Amino acid sequence: MNNKKKVLVAFSGGLDTSFCVKYLKEDKGYDVYTALVNTGGFPKDELDTVTEKAIKLGAIAHKNIDITDEFYHKALRYMIYGNVLRGNVYPISVSSERVFQAIAIINYAKEIGADAVAHGSTGAGNDQVRFDMIFQTLAPEIEIITPIRDMALSRQEEIDYLKKHGAEASWEKSKYSINKGIWGTSVGGVETLHSNTTLPDEAYPSQLTQTEPKTISIDFEKGEPVGLNGEKMSPLDVITKLEAIASAYAIGRDMHVGDTIIGIKGRVGFEAAAAVVIIKAHHMLEKHTMTKWQAYWKDQLGNFYGMLMHEGQYLDPVMRDIEAFLTSSQDCVSGRVTVILRPYTFMVEGITSEHDLMNSGFGAYGEENKAFNGDDAKGFIKVLSLSNKIYYHVNKDKKA
Repeated sequence: MNNKKKVLVAFSGGLDTSFCVKYLKEDKGYDVYTALVNTGGFPKDELDTVTEKAIKLGAIAHKNIDITDEFYHKALRYMIYGNVLRGNVYPISVSSERVFQAIAIINYAKEIGADAVAHGSTGAGNDQVRFDMIFQTLAPEIEIITPIRDMALSRQEEIDYLKKHGAEASWEKSKYSINKGIWGTSVGGVETLHSNTTLPDEAYPSQLTQTEPKTISIDFEKGEPVGLNGEKMSPLDVITKLEAIASAYAIGRDMHVGDTIIGIKGRVGFEAAAAVVIIKAHHMLEKHTMTKWQAYWKDQLGNFYGMLMHEGQYLDPVMRDIEAFLTSSQDCVSGRVTVILRPYTFMVEGITSEHDLMNSGFGAYGEENKAFNGDDAKGFIKVLSLSNKIYYHVNKDKKA
């Protein structure tokens, strides 16, 4: 009878998770199982390579878990509703993916009866918080093992260990660290470690291949992207097809600087052509179809939702409350948005919608009004200014 403990390793095929597999098998005597959670960033050939690598390292079994559709319906659509851009630039692509990868890993760990789960995070980043918080919340009875963090290993120490135990592979680090997903790709390199340097063009996975301006259209239905260039399709197809079109213009590149969960400043480059174009197009449609106070409160809650998602707080019940508000807010956010693509940039050209509040017939801004006359306007302004008139009348020493 096998009395060995069973551990599930969240496996990407990189150096850190490869070390975890070999170390937990050879030094700790675990029966090691591995799983990769795909949120849209892995083509089939890469998944096959990861599976082969895990088995060669000593995993008893490996599973690729595709949650792309779930990721869209439980996260991405709400981030579109909320126009979520952390620091006004970053569509929190990788951070939101990590949350759902952690949920899928711990659910699979329970399914196979694992005694422990392991991940390859270091002690200096956000992912350790996201993984541990989700694991502890959903399965407090399952042990969490983090060899890289606990042993404070250098990259060279990991390489030496793997070579010693017969794991021959090219472990030399590429110049840039790439994390690709359906909602964007993060890019890290020596330039992102400093405040005064930026990534060169060659660091980005997508290169500029289109230079002639191109006009596209995106159809939205209750806030969700459901069509591209007049063709009806699923939101996921809109995202993937728009990414292929817009990334050829090198659109969606930027550098995000922000506060990490653990309190230090962090800096990362990214490209997210589809995400940025969709969010900006969606936001423009909202400006035409929402009331003033709808738009105001949705901006507040959308920003809060993005912050909590980024910090791994997806399981807090307040997120379901915010999702209910965001969904309700999209009731009239339907229509077509036209966007002009150019090298490195784009412009939202305009919208057409049956819910366009500019087409009310009540007037044209700066030109004419049909809902009130000049005397009505004078009375309105007189009442509106009353509180300020009272303040300055009582406090005569105050000057503007």
